[in-house]
Amino acid sequence: MSLEGVAMAASGEGTRGRPVAAGLTLFAVLAVAAVVGALAIGPFTIAPGRVFAVLWEWISGAAPAGALRERIVVLDVRLPRAIVGALAGAGMAVAGALMQGVFRNPLADPSLVGVAPGAALAAVAFVVFGAPLLALLPQPLQVVGLPLAAFAGGLLTTLLIARLAEHDGRTSVATLLFAGLALGALASAGTGVMVFLASEQQTRDFLFWTLGSLGGATWMKAALAAPFVLGLLAIAIGLSRGLDALALGEAEAFHAGVSVERLKRTAVVAVAAGVGAAVAATGVVGFVGLVVPHLARLVIGPSHRALVPASALLGVAVLLGADILARMIAAPAELPLGVVTALVGAPFFLWLLLKRRAFVG
Repeated sequence: MSLEGVAMAASGEGTRGRPVAAGLTLFAVLAVAAVVGALAIGPFTIAPGRVFAVLWEWISGAAPAGALRERIVVLDVRLPRAIVGALAGAGMAVAGALMQGVFRNPLADPSLVGVAPGAALAAVAFVVFGAPLLALLPQPLQVVGLPLAAFAGGLLTTLLIARLAEHDGRTSVATLLFAGLALGALASAGTGVMVFLASEQQTRDFLFWTLGSLGGATWMKAALAAPFVLGLLAIAIGLSRGLDALALGEAEAFHAGVSVERLKRTAVVAVAAGVGAAVAATGVVGFVGLVVPHLARLVIGPSHRALVPASALLGVAVLLGADILARMIAAPAELPLGVVTALVGAPFFLWLLLKRRAFVG
């Protein structure tokens, strides 16, 4: 059977008639609404019409016709925040869809390959010991020292896990999983040691980072994260047919012409780079990579050709929606973003576990 046929058989295309186009349209509308809401809602509320007007003036270069305050709030404060949130949401959600496809397990998420624990260890190490190094960096780079350290930590941890899982040119998914759990636990222990050595102020700084937030979003963070997240999206779309074939088993995918080992290595490296960049920009924001692909799959079905863009759009909507809630629930204070996603994601995860237990028996 051809790769096209195997992928269609795995995804069920042509037999179930999933409303893919309607689902993608729905997710696109939700993503646009979340972006507009992120730009309009806050301590200084701006009407959606004025948001569009300010954006049009900015894009077209037309002379500002409204209040200068609206322009500053939209363009200098909320737009970089919305872009960073959109990149992080799309990246984490697509990474979750990729990991669930590679592991062929709906409970897999990017944390299984050690991105978040590695990033957290590097971040706290930078907070505790990075002051002398920070002084050597140029002023523009000092504000991104912590995100860069987190990105490097997440990427190196994942590459080490991938190397441990490789034997005779083959990557064992089971070894990848267990190596991820072991090194993730080791990184968490190292993080505990660093927190023990940290001062009270350093502990507060690190704790705030681990809870996740878009409060520190800047244009520079958006520019640093964009290439890695967009690269992850492009790679995920390119791997989608292979992931559909892989759903039937590695042997079936291999006989259909899929380079299974290259697919697994490419997926893991892309997830490490994309999620590492997202975590570096926002801190640790849990459950998006686990929950969003499931919600998208419920609407548009299991085919990765539709699931990848659907997860990206829904990830944007979910993360920006959570950020709006984080700003509104305890206004004028702001709840950590990771707390909001956990409050929503944890009940859904429990529901998913109970549903699978009832199905498996």
